[in-house]
Amino acid sequence: MTQIILASTSAYRRMLLEKLRLPFICAAPNTDETPRMNENAEQLVMRLAQAKAQALQTKYSQHLIIGSDQVCVINGEITGKPHSFEHAFKQLRQASGHCVTFYTGISLFNSKTGITDTRCELFNVYFRELADDEIRAYLTAENPLNCAGSFKSEGLGITLFERLEGKDPNTLIGLPLITLTELLIRQGVNPLTAIG
Repeated sequence: MTQIILASTSAYRRMLLEKLRLPFICAAPNTDETPRMNENAEQLVMRLAQAKAQALQTKYSQHLIIGSDQVCVINGEITGKPHSFEHAFKQLRQASGHCVTFYTGISLFNSKTGITDTRCELFNVYFRELADDEIRAYLTAENPLNCAGSFKSEGLGITLFERLEGKDPNTLIGLPLITLTELLIRQGVNPLTAIG
């Protein structure tokens, strides 16, 4: 079986990929994530997911390399990781009572053949009306400063929502496993038949 590389240092993506029970290693892609002029959310995450996967081709020339990127759109504005309490508070205040759409790009690059398959998965999060003290309490409890949208849906962040809509709940955490499985099978790696 071709070795799998996850082009990410994200602990969340690593934990998600472990669900497929395939051996893999993680490597930092060191990709410039600056958005381009007039680039929409879907274009951005697909470009970055592919760039992350392809950034490792020199070091891993006979591998299947997975790249992923995620942004959220709040009130029509592309938003990423907050990196500070103040920005996280602002993001959650803007999301309160609204639908926030997450765009997750997933790319599988076969560095041996040069074949790349890149997709974008959408996931909608409907926030309930949040009071400022709830937002502060949540941010203090979970400190989600490195998470797009300023929450962790796999933790206490679930209490912020009215409902979730999407094909794959793993998408919201950062790695759409249903789509990734489809891409892996196209490259001859079936997680079910690969189980030893």
